[in-house]
Amino acid sequence: MSRYSIFNLVGNALSGHKNWKEAWRSPEPKPSYDIVIVGGGGHGLATAYYLAKEHGLTNIAVIEKGWIGGGNMGRNTTIVRSNYMLPENTHFYEWGMKLWETMSQDLNYNVMFSQRGVINLAHTPGQMDAFARRGNAMRLAGVDAELLDRDEIARRCPGLDMSPNARFPIVGGMCQPRGGTARHDAVAWGYARGADLRGVDIIENCEVTGFKIDGGKVVGVETSRGDILAKKVGVAVAGHTSQVMQMAGIERLPIESHLLQAFVSEPVKPLIDTVVTFGAGHLYISQSNKGGLVFGGDMDGYNSFAQRGNIPVIEDVASCAMTMFPNLGKIRLLRHWGGIMDMSMDGTPIISKTPVENLFLNGGWCYGGFKATPASGWCFAHTIATGEPHELNAGFTLDRFEKGYTIDEKGVGPVPRLH
Repeated sequence: MSRYSIFNLVGNALSGHKNWKEAWRSPEPKPSYDIVIVGGGGHGLATAYYLAKEHGLTNIAVIEKGWIGGGNMGRNTTIVRSNYMLPENTHFYEWGMKLWETMSQDLNYNVMFSQRGVINLAHTPGQMDAFARRGNAMRLAGVDAELLDRDEIARRCPGLDMSPNARFPIVGGMCQPRGGTARHDAVAWGYARGADLRGVDIIENCEVTGFKIDGGKVVGVETSRGDILAKKVGVAVAGHTSQVMQMAGIERLPIESHLLQAFVSEPVKPLIDTVVTFGAGHLYISQSNKGGLVFGGDMDGYNSFAQRGNIPVIEDVASCAMTMFPNLGKIRLLRHWGGIMDMSMDGTPIISKTPVENLFLNGGWCYGGFKATPASGWCFAHTIATGEPHELNAGFTLDRFEKGYTIDEKGVGPVPRLH
């Protein structure tokens, strides 16, 4: 398969775009592989890509019960940032940011990464102090951060309600200029194509129905398309982590599955040229290249495996948007969707070995799944290939909950706010 370039773009344009090849193959599953990755979302595909690129392992299969990018990868608000404070998170997400910055060139696929900045609004002097503390921690770790006063916020976000008698007056904020957005579908397609080019088999419509375990060691998976033997198995299935891991005999995990909704409005003229987050409530909003406003907020306050939303959350998120941007009142909601999030008990992910030998787990991403895609895949690939975590995910072990070494970024855990 040829690389994408201006030359084959022009050539295919002259032929009416009839000669493009499929971005990746659709092979039948082989009887055995060295490594099987369960889950064809961004994290699973990135893991396979980096296993091939960084470790030279190509006898790999990614198996997906549906279609590539049909899960959470296509059900998020596309925000990318690395503005974390605790060392374990700071270094991990910053490595991810560096991978984002070179991803389109590395994959030979335009993932539409736009470094338009991410602004966190502050509404009290106490919040400004907290942002100053986080920003200082970020800058000490080599991560970009800017503390913004009220006038600078007004200049950068002219649509905000900056009046002194606003319900939540804005006193300033913090910005990570290198943060921004990326096209979620393009990230999945780019990693799928990149992995396929390196010999990885991507097998869609192949659901895992069980694990083959012999003497405490995983030796393969049972699927809707037959048994597949494997020397190692990695699981990256987001909100369905607990269900899949139960098939391997791991009955209890420190995670819960919750629904998180996202929304997009009808296209409007340029209004928001950055990412804005509402600090007193919970809202994050940006504007897509098509003009639609993409936004989200709190997750549903109950456990669910349903990929559909409900009216109370729509009302809550819309009210937050109206609070900060009153001029959105007459904009029509175009569509909304839901993703299933696996919420860890400390709000920090798990990239780790499991009690079952040669079975590895990638999960517990809470709100951070999309932005973590490249770093997650890179670290999970290292963990699977070497059998030990990289220093970037050394703190993200499954047994940290048993040992009490939790990594609680905000000091509140992942508990949903109930209104």
